[in-house]
Formats: sequence, C-alpha cells, structure tokens
Amino acid sequence: MIITKSVGLRKVLQWSGHHIVWLTLVMAVAAALYFFEIITFSIPWLPISVIGTAVAFYVGFKNSQSYDRMWEARKIWGGIVNDSRTWGMMVDGFVSNLFAEQKVLESEIDGVKKRLIYRHIGWLYAHRSQLLLPTSWEHISQGGHMTRTAEFYQRTFGIGLVDDEVTKIELQHFLPEGEYERLINYKNTATQIINEQSRDLQQLRKRGLIEDFRHMELANLLKSFYTLQGKNERIKKISAAPAIRQYESLLRGHFYRAFAL
Repeated sequence: MIITKSVGLRKVLQWSGHHIVWLTLVMAVAAALYFFEIITFSIPWLPISVIGTAVAFYVGFKNSQSYDRMWEARKIWGGIVNDSRTWGMMVDGFVSNLFAEQKVLESEIDGVKKRLIYRHIGWLYAHRSQLLLPTSWEHISQGGHMTRTAEFYQRTFGIGLVDDEVTKIELQHFLPEGEYERLINYKNTATQIINEQSRDLQQLRKRGLIEDFRHMELANLLKSFYTLQGKNERIKKISAAPAIRQYESLLRGHFYRAFAL
C-alpha cells in the first residue's frame, strides 16, 4: 500500500528503471533509423488510434478491478475488527457460572476467557501469515530485478513474509502448548484454530458455562470469521490475476501487430 502523497522519482526508478532503459534504447534506435532515412515508410493513424482505444479500455478495466479489490479488502478488514471486538465482549459476558450445575472457581472462568481470546489472537496471526506469504503472481515470484526489489521491501519494511518462522514463534504465545504442536503443522492453521474454538465452545456447553443461546451466538461469530477469512483468501489467490485471460491475449496481440507495423 502506498501511504505517501506521491510516488517519488527514486521509487519509480527502483521499480521501473530497467524498463525505462530498454524502452529508451528501442525508441532511440527507431528514431535513428528514421533520421538517417534507413527506414522511410510511414504508419497510418487509423491502426494507431484503434490500438490506443483498445489499450485505454484495458487500462481502465485494470484500474477499476484493482480499486474494487482494494475496497473489498478494506471492508473485510473492518469486518474482522468489528467481529473481533464482539467476540471479546461476548466471551467476557457470556462465560459464567449462571447456568452451571456444578459451579467452578472464578479463576478457572477467567482462564477459559483468556484461552478463548488468546486463541483468537493466534488466529489473527496465522491468517496474517497466510496472506503475506508470496504467491506465483506476485513480484517476488517473477525473478530477476523484480524479485530482488520485492525481497528488499519485505526484509526492510515487513511487506510480505520471506518465510513463516516469525509467525510460528508468535503463535507460541497465544496457543496452549498441546494445541500449538498439533495445529502448526496443518497447511491452513488459521482454519484449524477456528475449528478448535468450536470444540472448546462445545465443551463449555456440556459443563454449563454457556447455554444454548450463547453457544449459538458465539458459533455464529466463528462462522463469520470463516467467511471473512475465505474472502481474504479469494482476493489473495483465486482473483489474483490482474485481468481475465481474454483481455491479456487481446492486448498482447495488439502489441505484436503494432510492432509489426
């Protein structure tokens, strides 16, 4: 995310400097060929205008899609924030001796509340980790200059994760010891953490520390976390392509035809 008012010249050169160099060389060669009259034919304006219109539609489509994905992600983040607050409120207010046949100590109830809230924090860390790991379409997977620049930003500013060791260490502080060793080995640890929350709620219901209505409300919140996590994963993986393949192929075809002209 760009948080400054503008993109400085240094950043433009860092990301696109090599493209500027080879494009300048290509244009200089073409201009030199015309200047020394090695090439004398002219290109009509009609195909140029057609190609320019097609490119304008393509760029507009990409800009619109990128903004829609950014805005959707912002709404999902807001949903996670609000539902996390609600989860903390409900855990604090719902778990009690009110419906328990065998009363338990307040210190044990406090431990249950702490376990549920800490496990939720662990879910946030696990979900964050899975979203920050690079996918095949991102800069770090492209090779060459783009990969080196992306790795620099990741290691210097924390934009993405080069590896997942940091999150594994963080999860140790929020998951019970037995759960950590079991859940960390799953491919989708965040999903398994929510499932563990559901199992914990079931045990609390059996002990009478929550009754049916409170159990249902807390389970609905877990369902909401699943939904929000799935939306984030869709943005990260399934809808990651910058444009549908037909648009990309059409643009590439126009580029080759323009080069042939």
